[in-house]
Amino acid sequence: MTAPRIGIDLGGTKIEILALDAGGLELFRKRIATPRNDYGATVGAIRALVEEAEGRIGTRARVGVGIPGAVSAASGLIKNANSTWLIGKPLNEDLERLLGREVRLENDANCFALSEAIDGAGQGAQTVFGVILGTGVGGGIVVNGRVLTGANAIAGEWGHNPLPGPGQADRPPCYCGRTGCIETYLSGPGMERDHHAVTRLQQTTHDIVAGARDGDTGCRATLVRYEERLARALAGVINILDPEVIVLGGGMSNIDSLYERVPRLWGKYVFSDRVETRLSRHRHGDSSGVRGAAWLSETTGTADKGKT
Repeated sequence: MTAPRIGIDLGGTKIEILALDAGGLELFRKRIATPRNDYGATVGAIRALVEEAEGRIGTRARVGVGIPGAVSAASGLIKNANSTWLIGKPLNEDLERLLGREVRLENDANCFALSEAIDGAGQGAQTVFGVILGTGVGGGIVVNGRVLTGANAIAGEWGHNPLPGPGQADRPPCYCGRTGCIETYLSGPGMERDHHAVTRLQQTTHDIVAGARDGDTGCRATLVRYEERLARALAGVINILDPEVIVLGGGMSNIDSLYERVPRLWGKYVFSDRVETRLSRHRHGDSSGVRGAAWLSETTGTADKGKT
């Protein structure tokens, strides 16, 4: 009989743990605040959560962890993490030592994609591209139920490619050190920045979307620019990866118009006479990351980066 699975979503503001039985039924779930800027406390918090979960379910479980970064294949240390106190740390090694077992680590966007590919909006598809549109922009690729990590552990990181097409004369700076990244346009802060640059108004993404729905011309123009840019950016993914399904997650994925408008727009940028790729809303919401982390322990070839 397959052992229960534990998934942990290690975020910048919260740590969530989820225990699933062999059939995917939830056995235990808990969220706590992340001990920000304290690596030792973060690792200790994960250990305590696993011990609590196993106490509740009454058995030892396999463990997978989604992180806001990646494990360097060269050093085994964390890189590219928005939670900067993890960078350069041997997180995989420390967790395995504290928990006394193998721990599978994956990028959180990869966990989102895996969850949606296994029993979410991409279920049954051979190739799924999972997109995070939130305070940042990330992505993950799942092929035949396995996360594609890549030689440099950055497969799916489309948010740090330049936004293709015309109309980016401003080339806003990105935290990664480059300018004009997709993330600087398609993240929530990116939409707010673009709206302010044109209208001189400081409005939240929620206000902009609501204003567009209510007929505000400035808000509507901002949303139209966003839809067009998302279509161009995803067309580049389709031209390279050609996925059956693109699943959107993150706060910006709740904009209803994207699912109708973007597929109408991306055709002129895709190198095909027609586009069969589906654009879908997530099925599991903000639980996809922790669910995908739990599924890591049931899939092979998903967490090899960092096993050096």
